[in-house]
Amino acid sequence: MDVPSEKYALITGSASGMGREYACLLAASGYAIVAVDRNEASNCALCDTLRATYGVMAEAVTLDLAEADAADRLLAILGEKAVAVEVLICNAGMLAFGGFASLEKEKVEQLLGLHIATHTRLVHTLGRSMRAQKRGYVLWVSSAAASLPYPSIALYAATKSYVKSLAEALHDEWAQDGVVVTALCPGAVDTPFYELDDVWRKWLLRFGVLLAPREVAYRALRALFKGRKRITPGWAAKAMVLCGGLIPSWVIRRVVRLGRVKKLLA
Repeated sequence: MDVPSEKYALITGSASGMGREYACLLAASGYAIVAVDRNEASNCALCDTLRATYGVMAEAVTLDLAEADAADRLLAILGEKAVAVEVLICNAGMLAFGGFASLEKEKVEQLLGLHIATHTRLVHTLGRSMRAQKRGYVLWVSSAAASLPYPSIALYAATKSYVKSLAEALHDEWAQDGVVVTALCPGAVDTPFYELDDVWRKWLLRFGVLLAPREVAYRALRALFKGRKRITPGWAAKAMVLCGGLIPSWVIRRVVRLGRVKKLLA
């Protein structure tokens, strides 16, 4: 790609859901976009839309970020093209529903690689460059589930707890260097994670149990550019975080076994 002297935003998991909304909102603000996703067709279509709609440079990078060498491959691409990332959105994620012992080995490795290894490597390397430039923004997507042990999505919740903890620590470490790190801890968001019929989706959105991706992305970016340490959008997510340490584990186990809840989490 030809690299003009522009401000660059890199979004992982860009082809759908919140990732797509981050890309659109940042492009509308004048950022050139590096969109990283394993879905080549949808990601390329997104970049075509960004170029046509906002007149910005948008480059699609097809990459499975759960692979062991994904971060190194992505960093090599950025290095070859001399792309200096000013905004890093660590958004790509996956949900593994079911008992921990029932998960396939490959699923465990993918989730750990994506949520922890790849994004940590990206934040570590790109964060160094941001600190050297005395300017940069990192939005790291955690979850309201990070606030408590969560039977049935135990590994997912544990990795998101790691993300939240590290992001909040880096917020304080890097503040003096002009770099903002914000942890986003949403509850359920209307993304391809959840397979819901239209009736349930409509009611969950109406009552704020399920949030629209555009709303979450907008609020998250606003918090990031205001320099906040953490944002937990939506009353349901705030309630989960507030009550997380007070709810007995046996209550959580019974709730997640409910048919409708399983469908929301599956």
